[in-house]
Amino acid sequence: MNYLNKQYKKDGKFKIKHNYLNEQFADTKDYFKLIKDVVSTNDFTLGSYVSKFENKFKKKINAKYAVGVGSGTDALKLSLEALDIKLGDEVILPTFTFYASLNPIIAVGAKPVFIDSKFDFNIDEKKIVEKINKNTKAIMPVHWAGKICNMSVIKKIAKKYNLKIVEDACHAYLSKYKGKFAGNFGHTGCFSLHPLKNVNVWGDGGVITTNEKKIYDRLILLRNHGLKNRNELEIFGHNSRLDTIQAAIGYKMLDKLDNLTKIRRRNAKMYDEGLKVIKQISIPIRDKNIIQNFQLYSFLCQDRDKLIGYLNRFGIDAKIHYPKPMHLQKPCVKNNYHKGKFENAIKIAKNIISLPVHEYISKKDVKFVIKKINNFYN
Repeated sequence: MNYLNKQYKKDGKFKIKHNYLNEQFADTKDYFKLIKDVVSTNDFTLGSYVSKFENKFKKKINAKYAVGVGSGTDALKLSLEALDIKLGDEVILPTFTFYASLNPIIAVGAKPVFIDSKFDFNIDEKKIVEKINKNTKAIMPVHWAGKICNMSVIKKIAKKYNLKIVEDACHAYLSKYKGKFAGNFGHTGCFSLHPLKNVNVWGDGGVITTNEKKIYDRLILLRNHGLKNRNELEIFGHNSRLDTIQAAIGYKMLDKLDNLTKIRRRNAKMYDEGLKVIKQISIPIRDKNIIQNFQLYSFLCQDRDKLIGYLNRFGIDAKIHYPKPMHLQKPCVKNNYHKGKFENAIKIAKNIISLPVHEYISKKDVKFVIKKINNFYN
């Protein structure tokens, strides 16, 4: 069942909404020219635009290698496989995240080990060491809403305990931590090209970045059945190639990213200034070492559900990302992955709200949203 169709139709009625694809891809003629080029050359599978996109993608974030794959979820899964994470291994990740962080760990036969979050919504790096044991093989920090985790501490932990780092950077393209782009802190960095991500295409797609040639070579095999050439299988792999047409869309989309990210940051700053004076609202601390792309703009608030209903009545598409931490999801409880105290994550899930922050939200729109939130609490 494609339940998202109903959601998109409902969300489309809002005046200030999260979905901005109509505006972002209004210049369809330019994109259709690229698609025509792909069709006219029959360059459908691992075509030239895949390489062009990969090269452009990695250069923008100063990574040595980039591998286009079928989705952000596949990026995480193939990364785990490339790093030899397998049955019986344990992978540490935050419980406050999206399902796509969790499922690749299960898919390779490993066990997820959840960590509570801080109130900036990222993994609490101070609680990682207590969960490490002989079976722990990797850490998956999730750069939530584009805010990069405390990678200085996480990298030190990984080095001390000989653990791999798989960055879930699906939200974090063009975000920086201490001057370095997301996707360059781990053994691999994983990005999503889902239509509602900052860098997006017209369907599913993903990218893996790495700065290690050995890992890159293995990823190239894994995404294409494990084939050494047309007739020889080097390893067991997958069919997870970034579609050439989607790569062509992404190739053009990358030209817009610097400006679009600049506007997101502007809108987020306006929200911060307008909302920080409201005592019922708690905005995450803005770390001076982090330049966030604001894939989402989220904060904690009192009377969250009532506020959402109020904003919706004024045409403002306020949402919840996400209402239930992973350790409380049905299959995690069933498999006893839910044990432990995750008080922060539970509190976050009960009080978090997300506002539209994308590049097609005007200053006037932001001021209108701030005004309505002030009216609600006052």
